[in-house]
Amino acid sequence: MKSLQDPVSKLRGVGPKTVDNLKTLGIETVEDLLTYFPARYDDFAPTNLETARDKQKITVHGTVVSEPMMSRFGYRRTRLAFRLMVGRHVVQAVYFNQPYLKSHVVLNHDVTVMGSWNAARQEIQGTKLLSNNNQQEMGAIYPANKNVHQATIRKLIKIAYQNYSTVIATLLPINLRQRYQLLDRKTMIHDMHFPKDGQAAKAARRTAAYEEFFLFQLRLQAIRRAHRQKDGNQILYNNDELRGFIKTIPFELTAAQKRVVNEICRDLRQPYQMNRLLQGDVGSGKTIVAAIAIYATIIDGYQAALMAPTEILAAQHAQKLAGVFDGTHVNVGLLTGSMNTKQKREMLNGIKNGTINLVVGTHALIQDQVEFANLGLAIIDEQHRFGVHQREQLRMKGEQPDILAMTATPIPRTLAITSYGEMDISVIDELPAGRQPIKTTWLKENQSSEALKFLKAQLATGAQVYVVSPLIEQSEALDVQNATDLYQEFAEYFEPDYKVGLLHGRMDNDQKEQVMQDFKDNKIQVMVATTVIEVGVDNPNATVMLIYDADRFGLAQLHQLRGRVGRGQRQSYCLLIADPKSEEGKKRMQTMVETTDGFVVAQRDLELRGSGDVLGSKQSGIPDFKVGDPVADLKIIQIARSDAGTLINTPNWDQKDENQPLVYYLKRHELTTHFD
Repeated sequence: MKSLQDPVSKLRGVGPKTVDNLKTLGIETVEDLLTYFPARYDDFAPTNLETARDKQKITVHGTVVSEPMMSRFGYRRTRLAFRLMVGRHVVQAVYFNQPYLKSHVVLNHDVTVMGSWNAARQEIQGTKLLSNNNQQEMGAIYPANKNVHQATIRKLIKIAYQNYSTVIATLLPINLRQRYQLLDRKTMIHDMHFPKDGQAAKAARRTAAYEEFFLFQLRLQAIRRAHRQKDGNQILYNNDELRGFIKTIPFELTAAQKRVVNEICRDLRQPYQMNRLLQGDVGSGKTIVAAIAIYATIIDGYQAALMAPTEILAAQHAQKLAGVFDGTHVNVGLLTGSMNTKQKREMLNGIKNGTINLVVGTHALIQDQVEFANLGLAIIDEQHRFGVHQREQLRMKGEQPDILAMTATPIPRTLAITSYGEMDISVIDELPAGRQPIKTTWLKENQSSEALKFLKAQLATGAQVYVVSPLIEQSEALDVQNATDLYQEFAEYFEPDYKVGLLHGRMDNDQKEQVMQDFKDNKIQVMVATTVIEVGVDNPNATVMLIYDADRFGLAQLHQLRGRVGRGQRQSYCLLIADPKSEEGKKRMQTMVETTDGFVVAQRDLELRGSGDVLGSKQSGIPDFKVGDPVADLKIIQIARSDAGTLINTPNWDQKDENQPLVYYLKRHELTTHFD
């Protein structure tokens, strides 16, 4: 019995070598082949020769009016030429080194010629030739490689469709297809590969994109429902005691912080496991929100853990939280990889017996020897810096602890509902009162002396400054400023009036921490650094961020670096020195000057770079969609997400006959555990 899961080796003409070659494109089954959709289509719309420009790529339909002439020249080189009547014009078509096309050129028969137009000679240098009987199958252009050519892909897809079209089952429920006027799956696959015209291709792509997003969102919704069905820790904290703690915070929470605290605390009291993502721009106050959630957890007798990506950031969190919880019964412990054996043993004992009820650490928290007495809440800071496996290991440390992931990299909605669709999302979308927007200026390389004068003026007021370079040492490949050279230059320029420090990733942790502490204590006034300071340095007295070769950084990284200043009450500044060569580089600089809103920055970053490059598909969980574009197809994603949620929450949906192909598909793709 035929099945779309049959290996491609079952197709006529597919031997072991072709099987291996197809694997390089991710094609192993007949279904893989049938859903290996075209990247684009050749446009068969004819060009008006009256208005065609010289060297323009054109397409003409016409009748062959001369016998095709083949000539040979040079070493194994050929020239095929014939005349074509196109409307009232007679033009010459020439094809080089494609002798096999001669059989497609028949006197008085119609053909379509695509190629480059030579206006003076009234000649087309052809790139493609489409006769009446092969026009459709030559229209689709597939992603190919050196192992598998276009012609091979087209031929195999045609064979696969002819042999297996009868077993292509429609996955989408009929009510959704009727509501959105979508095609059945058999027609969709046919028209994706062999469209009769542009309208057919467009309708097929629309169906394929919706189906792809719907199946993906159904998976995410299933995971989300599975988490909600697990027995979690019902953290029934004392509300009055929590309110009393919040009153000790020396500032008023913003409306956004209050809203987010309520969302998290509501989850803590539920009997299912919380799985929530907390988004907030740099400086929006996520840490104090996390502290409130931690306190709520601990006053009900549970432990809390906070995992940070670097030792610097973990130490900073531990120090800050120790201050926040001073005078309470929260006992903060720090666990990192660089601790000596005695320190680590004492810390592990305290975690195991529960005397340490808040553990802050790096990935050291997920090591096997770490045992919690009663872990109720696990917080993951800068969660995109951890792999999926590391996040899951922390989740496994307790009996279904509540999970709160935090990120200071604002995520556009389109990515939030694809990469984090299984999570509930809370957003802090306002900055604390009194924070002044950072003023950002873009300077060219020849204006760098003005930047130095500005730094000197700021230092004279008692402020401190950051200077960031993309590299540690001189690179022959890149003509960019580097941290060691800049350090030397700045030391000569500013010392002895102001102390200059150097910070980069190759320094050991003790050196890094000493430099950062000296900067915080104002023993260093000018910090020359690489992007190691992107997270982990919090100095309210720093008012200027100067970034050399700023066009070498992505928008999200520039925004993170800018967020290192503006943490106090004084006006802060970000100076970008860059001479971008590309339009994209110029747009990045313009975006930084125009807005300080991290969500706007993130959206522009997404539009400029695409989803895969913004978060990194391996870290973020964003799949490589075959058809859908998470940026351009946001509305389709939103609709598919809503429809998937409605379906999965419909009682006995998986028992209905019409949904059996969908259920079977989910079983094949090992998603049934979320539906049982």
